[in-house]
Amino acid sequence: MSQDPYELLGVGRDADADTIKKAYRRLARQLHPDVNPDPESQERFKQVTAAYEVLSDPDKRAAYDRGGDPFGGGFGGQGAGFSFTDIMDAFFGGNAGAAGGGRGPRPRVRRGQDALIRIEVELAEAAFGVSRELKVDTAVRCTTCGGEGAAPGSHPVPCETCRGAGEVAHVQRSFLGEIRTLRPCAACRGFGSVIPDPCRECAGDGRVRSRRTLTVKIPAGVDNGTRVQLSEQGEVGPGGGPAGDLYVEIHVAPHEVFERHGNDLHCTVSVPMTAAALGTTITLPTLEADLDPGEESGVETSFELQIPSGTQSGHQVVLRGRGVPGLRGGRGDLAVTIGVDTPARLDPRQEELLRELAAIRGEERPTGDVRPTHKSMFGRLRDAFTAH
Repeated sequence: MSQDPYELLGVGRDADADTIKKAYRRLARQLHPDVNPDPESQERFKQVTAAYEVLSDPDKRAAYDRGGDPFGGGFGGQGAGFSFTDIMDAFFGGNAGAAGGGRGPRPRVRRGQDALIRIEVELAEAAFGVSRELKVDTAVRCTTCGGEGAAPGSHPVPCETCRGAGEVAHVQRSFLGEIRTLRPCAACRGFGSVIPDPCRECAGDGRVRSRRTLTVKIPAGVDNGTRVQLSEQGEVGPGGGPAGDLYVEIHVAPHEVFERHGNDLHCTVSVPMTAAALGTTITLPTLEADLDPGEESGVETSFELQIPSGTQSGHQVVLRGRGVPGLRGGRGDLAVTIGVDTPARLDPRQEELLRELAAIRGEERPTGDVRPTHKSMFGRLRDAFTAH
């Protein structure tokens, strides 16, 4: 195998630094022992790495071009060793010093986590809005140390092991030479400082658990799964850092009369057969009737619904603007479905009157009106035209 670094990397003698680096990356990906464990590939990987060390260093490259031997023992020897950064750079295409080390100390003060709680509200409260008091257990800043973590009168001091860097270098020898990596300092856990006298209240964390009461304003129009965000009301971060956000997730309890579909309300009203035939007026409650009278005054709690004569079972009456207010304005509708109750038991007099009515209407032996359950689009259009 040639010992010429230019031939080992497959570049010309006039190649710039970027071309040399790209050539080394390509070969390192092919020859690295993790990819090709055979001895021949390992030997060539060492030669390619040594060649790159020479050509990537302007002084060593100049010395070689003048005919010198920068290692004093060929490219296969140990020489002065090489940086683990170059190998990592070949695989990840970036600065290994930034990815695997050189990050500096970890900050003690960090943002806290977000918190989530779920509450149940009534349909009217979800529709028109409500304010609720909540009791939450979260981490709050320690008042004894002010979040610093040190006992009153003391402060964190620089770590003597890493001298405030938060990381220490580890050197390991292998067939590749010396591999130098940076790891978090075990003495200070990567913070770069230690707390010689931790606060007894928070044990040096800068925060403690506490129960507190919050008031959350739930806007009108929320629905199941809606989340109300309370900024900076979540967990205080380590070291007394900024608090995360608190999210309040809404669950709407079922209503005994109304069923919600988006911003529309639906309900069913049953009327006797005679009322459906003759027509009638019934009183229906509004959703506002569920509100606390002390909160709302002068609201309409009921209304009169006109049922025309000849109403069939399943007929639907849509009342505009009597549904749920929208989060972005407007209000849905109320859809009332009419159900006609047919008497199941008749006394002799009632049966006699109904038979007399059937005779008058010629309905003693009705044949029935048989039709498809679901009409096609053309069938519905035909019915619509023939109805006029």
